[in-house]
Amino acid sequence: MSKTGVFYGSSTGNTETAAKQIAELLNADVFDVSSQPTEALTEYNNLIFGSSTWGEGELQDDWEEFITELGGADLQDKVVALFGYGEGSGNPDSFVGAIGVIYNTIKDKGCKVVGQVDPDGYEFDESEAIVNGKFVGLPLDEENQGDLSDERINNWVRQIKPELI
Repeated sequence: MSKTGVFYGSSTGNTETAAKQIAELLNADVFDVSSQPTEALTEYNNLIFGSSTWGEGELQDDWEEFITELGGADLQDKVVALFGYGEGSGNPDSFVGAIGVIYNTIKDKGCKVVGQVDPDGYEFDESEAIVNGKFVGLPLDEENQGDLSDERINNWVRQIKPELI
């Protein structure tokens, strides 16, 4: 397997914890987007992006500059996976919308997006992160389903591992 980089933004620490867990399972490097320029993306064949969702489906604050730069980054022939936190009962109409925002930024950049997740078992009403009936990445909900996070992360990593280059 080639080099994998996990890039995350975290305000409460939940996304950071998940990013480090994912990185450990994949023997990947891990970076906080607030202190990492997008130029580092060129060093990795596999990119994993994580963000919590705030407000009405917005990215976590540290992503503000990084997402703009990501829109101009060369992701041709890279494999990309997404994960994020949301609160299904507190924001049921924008659950994990941040991973939808990231997906919409990268979907036409020549990369292969892997790690789609079936919405069964999640409690929410709507999500920008649902495309063709599946989440575009791994949704996590620490507030309402935190007891399922470790299992969901482990299952998701097993799912994406064979697709990484």
